[in-house]
Amino acid sequence: MSQAIPHSINEHRSYVEECGYDFWLIGVTSILVGMGLVMVASSSIPLAHKNGYADLYYFWRQLAAFLLGVGIGAVVLRVPLAVFEKFSTVLLFASVLFLATILIPGVGREVNGSIRWLQFGPISLQASEPAKLAIIVYVSSYLVRHQAQVQSEFIGFIKPVGVLTIISGLLLLEPDFGAAVVIFATILGMLFLGQVPFLRFIAWGMVALSILTSLALLAPYRLQRLMAFRDPWSDPYDSGFQLTQALIAFGRGEWFGVGLGNSIQKLFYLPEVHTDFLFAVVGEELGMLGAITVICLFLFLIWRIFFIGSLAQRAGQSFAAYLAYGIGLLIGMEAFINIGVNMGLLPTKGLTLPLMSYGSNSMLVVCVMLAMVLRVAKESRVGSTQGRSTHD
Repeated sequence: MSQAIPHSINEHRSYVEECGYDFWLIGVTSILVGMGLVMVASSSIPLAHKNGYADLYYFWRQLAAFLLGVGIGAVVLRVPLAVFEKFSTVLLFASVLFLATILIPGVGREVNGSIRWLQFGPISLQASEPAKLAIIVYVSSYLVRHQAQVQSEFIGFIKPVGVLTIISGLLLLEPDFGAAVVIFATILGMLFLGQVPFLRFIAWGMVALSILTSLALLAPYRLQRLMAFRDPWSDPYDSGFQLTQALIAFGRGEWFGVGLGNSIQKLFYLPEVHTDFLFAVVGEELGMLGAITVICLFLFLIWRIFFIGSLAQRAGQSFAAYLAYGIGLLIGMEAFINIGVNMGLLPTKGLTLPLMSYGSNSMLVVCVMLAMVLRVAKESRVGSTQGRSTHD
């Protein structure tokens, strides 16, 4: 006889064990991407008109990036995680080389004072996006290969921190302070989950925080952003312009929004409206209800990634578990830093909202990351099934 529908954790586990793919993760990702495409279309039409493009120019490019990301993700989904673990160091060196290459004069493309892209005809590649994934894969492998050293010796902790410092330094030279902060925080979080002694973790965390704070304060444009964040209304037409316009958008939206497509702030009042400040348009057009929905969707997405990581950990697959945890930390921090910036709770960082904001490079890499998490779910199902068979 067929068994009754399982409840709670057993119900969640069934999705992973029966077919290997986590449909909860696929579902919430699809909803976020769908909402993002709608909001990119709504927010980018005035910009497309200004630049002489068709109304849905940015929408179609974002959709194409998503479909390409799904295609690449489908390939990644077929690759065993052992392959990524084996070539983790190669991926790291390739990402460091990529980051260094764009800093060569005349090679990298400069946009708004930052050199972050390599241009190949109509295609732009942003070096920081694949670097995020590469260092997560490398640290996941490192934590498995040197687990005892990480937990007991100082050198085991300082090695990945040294690698992280090199990558962060290259990012700061672009400059890309937001990406450096996110990567640094993600890797420190992974080291904490790797059971680095608590006092050592706190000590180096404070050192890293002090260094990043000093860099922020020493750079004039970063100091200006920090001062604007503290009181954007003191200079609403210059340093505080972005934040004040974002807050106005949320104020106009009230509870239920002004209606899809009816945003006023997207009419060149709010800069970077389809990328960095897309969430402000969500708040204006869909209201507080829409904004809370997006936040809840991201909370569920991050919880689901961590849940899959915990399945891998229980199946004895440490690399897969650390990989899922690192991806969850990265996506979660990028999402909530972006939301915090839009709501005036954090200084502007130049980070997009994963899966929703316009940005082909971000969309492609996040799709690959989530494909890896789906692979973690699949291999965890196989590992747990084999473990139960052996036990029986």
